[in-house]
Amino acid sequence: MRPERGQVLHFSEDPAITRFVPHLAATARQSGEYVWAVDAERSPDHWFPRQCPRVLAWVVDGTTAGDRDRVIGPGCGDRVHAVEYGWLERMRTVVLYAYRFDAGPFRPFGEQGEGPGHAVVATVPVEPLGPPERVGDLFELHEEAEISLRVLPALQPFWAAVRGRTLGWSGIRLGNARQVG
Repeated sequence: MRPERGQVLHFSEDPAITRFVPHLAATARQSGEYVWAVDAERSPDHWFPRQCPRVLAWVVDGTTAGDRDRVIGPGCGDRVHAVEYGWLERMRTVVLYAYRFDAGPFRPFGEQGEGPGHAVVATVPVEPLGPPERVGDLFELHEEAEISLRVLPALQPFWAAVRGRTLGWSGIRLGNARQVG
């Protein structure tokens, strides 16, 4: 589930949204009211239940072979997503929807060092191009995209191992992750 050229997506468990109005997200670490969406490259970051904590890592220009093998794993493609065991059932049963938008009103978010390219935002109300689309089986999406899906007892050790490497990486909803130590 990715947007077509000239489109961006917003993923939600709510199939009844008809108009998206900029707001300050409850989990925001920045000021400003936005409508959040993602492009095709970052869509896989959101193939999860909304509140599911996850750690993501992928190969970028400059990734060393050692980092690739250590974090992603030999023969495991160019990308890995990690979740906790406690979220597997929710991943299996969640009904997730994607809303498609014209990319025109959106701009990249993160120019000030917050992680360029992780999202796009609109500062004006936007309406979807059509009704929301069911995303489908999240495990199947990962398999079709050749993204390794790793299941761990806790994300914190993996998060610590990923950050600062020569890979691209992101952590989403980590406040919902199991606390260890």
